[in-house]
Amino acid sequence: MCMNALEYLRRVADALGRLPGIGRRSADRMAYRLVSDRAQMRTLITVLQDADANVRFCVQCGNITTADADLCRLCVDPARDTSILCVVEDPGDILLVENAGVFRGRYHALMGRISPMHGTGPDDLRIAALIARVTSGGIREIVLALNTNVESDATAGYIAEMLRPLKVTVTRLASGIPTGSGISYSDPVTLGRALQGRQAV
Repeated sequence: MCMNALEYLRRVADALGRLPGIGRRSADRMAYRLVSDRAQMRTLITVLQDADANVRFCVQCGNITTADADLCRLCVDPARDTSILCVVEDPGDILLVENAGVFRGRYHALMGRISPMHGTGPDDLRIAALIARVTSGGIREIVLALNTNVESDATAGYIAEMLRPLKVTVTRLASGIPTGSGISYSDPVTLGRALQGRQAV
């Protein structure tokens, strides 16, 4: 059965709406923009096809790499500290940590977090690969750079429990009041974590 124009548009909007951070109205606006600007649509199609053909995930850490390289640039960089591993939920988080400019270790992307609501369990993540990396030796500290929500907290707790027998130090990113903000703008959970993570002056 033939679809009408609105059905094609709805399919484009539905696909865009599945991307993180894009709501229904934004997806609708993007879909309309793409079908009304064919040059922009063709450019997007081309760059998506190029990315599909040339971008892969690093077999060791899960970061993005090119199709002709098993390991990403960070995993092959001899200047990185191999004894400290920063665990993140998604490959995009690696770039965020790198942009902070203070971490010089290696990374491990889980490709998600434990979420019973979405049917994601420990076996669906790269936790076994993390355990294998630690078991192989040479890693003294695991930094859990996960998000601050219930599912991420549960994931952090699970990983810490799995790593406990391996005698490796497990730390978590400090959380608290953002720079430039004040306690009057902080929610109770953030303020509580700031108090628990207080430091000597």
